[in-house]
Amino acid sequence: ADIAMYRDKEHGRNSVRQFIPEMGVTAISRLNMEGAMRRGLERGEFKLHYQPKIELASQRIVGAEALVRWQHPQIGLIHPIEFISLAEESGLILPLGEWVLAEVCRQQVEWKAQGMGLVKTAINMSSRQFRQEDLAERVAAVFAQTCADPALVTLELTESMVMHDVNSTLVALRTLKQLGLTISLDDFGTGYSSLAYLRKLPAGELKIDRGFVLDLESSADARAVVDAVVKLAQALGLKVVAEGVETEGQANVLRSLGCDELQGYLYAKPMPAPEFEAFVAAYRASSQTQLTLSAG
Repeated sequence: ADIAMYRDKEHGRNSVRQFIPEMGVTAISRLNMEGAMRRGLERGEFKLHYQPKIELASQRIVGAEALVRWQHPQIGLIHPIEFISLAEESGLILPLGEWVLAEVCRQQVEWKAQGMGLVKTAINMSSRQFRQEDLAERVAAVFAQTCADPALVTLELTESMVMHDVNSTLVALRTLKQLGLTISLDDFGTGYSSLAYLRKLPAGELKIDRGFVLDLESSADARAVVDAVVKLAQALGLKVVAEGVETEGQANVLRSLGCDELQGYLYAKPMPAPEFEAFVAAYRASSQTQLTLSAG
C-alpha cells in the first residue's frame, strides 16, 4: 500500500493505483537486486528529481531538494523507499551518494551557464556515507572536479544520525562546513537532541519533520512542537524549513509561527531537471506579473 501510494504521488496524485508485484522489490529477487542496482549505476539508470523550496516572506523560489529515483528499464520509475535500505545494507549507498553529489554539482554548473540564477540545492546524506573517514576529502574532490560552488549545496543529515556519536560528528561537520557547505538537521523533532550539543553543531538550518506538519491544522501538540522548534532555531540563529506542506492551512500556520521556508506538494512535486527549470521560469514570471499588478 505504501509503495502504491508513492507511485501515485510520482504520477501526479489524486488518482487510484493498485499495487502489483512489478512495482517493487518483489519484481526482482533480493539476491538479484544488488546486482541490478550495480548495473543501474553503471548504465546511468538513476536520476535526480528536484522539489522547490519557497521562502515564505518573499514567496520566491530560493532552493530545491534533490531526490534520487531509479528509472529501471523493465519496472519503470522506482521510489527510494523501495531500494535505499538495500543500498545501505550492501554498501552501494556509497557510490550512489557520491553520484548524487556529483550530479547536483554538475547541474548547478549547468544552471549557472544557462543564466537560470542561483538555486541552492539540498541532498540527503546517509549515515553510512557520513561515517566514511575520508568523507571531507571525497566531497572536496567532487567540487574540484565539477567546479561547482559549495555555498550552493546543503547536506541534510537526520537529527538521530548526528546525535549518534556527537564528538566525532562535531569534527566531521566542522570539516564539511569549512568547505563552504551548509549543514541542515533533517526530521528535526523526532530524535533526542541534547541542547548542550545542539548549540555546538555547525548547522545552518533545522528541517521540521513532515509528521508534525501533517497534523498542524488538527493537533495543538504538533503546533506546540513546531512553535518550540522555530523559537529554538531563531534563538540559535538557524533557518527553519518545513517539508511535506500540502495545504494552504498548513502554510498559514507555519507563516504565523515564523517558519522561513516551505517545501511540499502545495507548491510542486519533485520533478526532473528540465521540468524543474520550466517550473522555476513560470513561477518567476507569475510572481513578477503579480508584483507589477500590485504596483499598478
